[in-house]
Amino acid sequence: MYSLQKERISRRKHHWGRLGDLPDLYLPEMPLLKEPVDLVVEGYSSDTEMEHKDAYEEELRETLSLKEGARVVQVSHHLSHVYSAFPPSPFERAAGLVIDAQGSRVRDFTEPVRLPKGTRDDMVEVASFYRCERGGEIECLAKQLWDGDWARPAGLGCFYALLTKLLWPEGEGNEGRVTGLAPFGDPYVYGLPDLDVRGHEVFIPEEWIETFAQRDAYLYEPGGERFARAADLAAAGQRVYENALAQVVAWLHGQTGLDRLAFAGGAALNCSANGRIVRESPFREVFIPPSPHAGGTAVGCALYGLIECLGVESGFRWTDDFLGPDPDENEITAAVRSLPDGLVAEQPDDLVGAMVSLLESGRVVALHQGRSESGPRALGNRSIIADPARPDMQDYVNFEVKGREWFRPLAPLVLAEHAGRLFDIDRPAPFMQYSADVRPEHRSSLPGVTHVDGTARLQTVEESATPFLHALLTRWHETTGSPALINTSLNGPGHPLTETPEQSIDTLLSTGLHALVMPPYLIRKRDEPPVPGADWDRD
Repeated sequence: MYSLQKERISRRKHHWGRLGDLPDLYLPEMPLLKEPVDLVVEGYSSDTEMEHKDAYEEELRETLSLKEGARVVQVSHHLSHVYSAFPPSPFERAAGLVIDAQGSRVRDFTEPVRLPKGTRDDMVEVASFYRCERGGEIECLAKQLWDGDWARPAGLGCFYALLTKLLWPEGEGNEGRVTGLAPFGDPYVYGLPDLDVRGHEVFIPEEWIETFAQRDAYLYEPGGERFARAADLAAAGQRVYENALAQVVAWLHGQTGLDRLAFAGGAALNCSANGRIVRESPFREVFIPPSPHAGGTAVGCALYGLIECLGVESGFRWTDDFLGPDPDENEITAAVRSLPDGLVAEQPDDLVGAMVSLLESGRVVALHQGRSESGPRALGNRSIIADPARPDMQDYVNFEVKGREWFRPLAPLVLAEHAGRLFDIDRPAPFMQYSADVRPEHRSSLPGVTHVDGTARLQTVEESATPFLHALLTRWHETTGSPALINTSLNGPGHPLTETPEQSIDTLLSTGLHALVMPPYLIRKRDEPPVPGADWDRD
């Protein structure tokens, strides 16, 4: 029914859970949590929070209205990942794949799996492979384990984490920067080898470990030789990562003989690699949930509890990602009535038409509507929308709105029925989870969303899932002849997706956005920023 990540409330990106979150953050935002609770399912990874398990369970009992006999059940990390991917997928049977930097320790596994005799109980899962059947068993076929020593890293998740940290040592969540930077580099200039793939296990050659030890040699800088060095390393890392992922995916197909794949874990956020799986792997269909990372494991825990603990068949299918709290129209009205002096609101009779007019004139317009997305991709309810045909638009959005690097690509929205004409795809892509080639004949007309390698991380739009977006794109197509628009997440520099009307209004006020559509309102600035392509110059 709901899924809400801590960062959306605390306003700190990638803000991990701690004691106190349930009473202080979630209970005020989720009124249903005050109702009687039958079952709580909790998931831990291998971080130190597992040591506070008893305190968390005491907090649950103090905060929630647990029914008499209600259970608190623990699920290990990769099991929660696979339950976030397969049960809500459209598949009846599928192979399941989970890859991340580190999951649970062997001693905390809550699923049966055959492990080599003498396996230490402090080993950590870094990849898990499954055979899944709806209404039947989710069987773990194999796991890759790691001893947790970062001097001897193993697995695809560890590899990409180390690659990312070498380029951007500060903080976490920079993997998307690496993926965006890689197409600007030469993957062969350093002569670094492929990763060592042995069946379902991936090991990191010594040459790469020695490279990761060069702490300051590849730090990203925006131009010159340092940029080239960083881009070349990103390209090398992305190449060997994709090659190794392709091999373990092929291994899993060979083990299961199934034609469908459900893929989760932090590794499933790598859209370029996902595109290769879709295009080149032996699996005919691939499902990646909109929250494949650790933030989606709460959904996996809930589905595990419903299906395995309560014996209820789940009808939930991940057809959209709008799982945030229900919007309160009174909050929107109150926020509009309290607008700062620099903003003005109106209620156009034709809100879609007004938005199209703004976009056609080169304005960048935020869209805040309905329940927020639970995952990291903005899919139309907390989005920034713009015209992809304008050559200056990518730079304007990156510099003046998002406050980020110039090389970061922007994603296209496209009417599903026109997607195959503009992009090399043969299936829906509703969650922006993989990249596809922009067809060569359309690249010059879509500079705002065509990356340097000719790809785009697209979102296909259908009326049933996103009616306002569909109406907007339909009118845009009728007006301009193009069925595509830019879509990027509604947030300012360094911030997570906006959650509340006030946060979206503040983002409008503090960035180079021109307007905010928050149905039924259109909010504009009295003193408008420059318009890209007209009076704005990035220099």
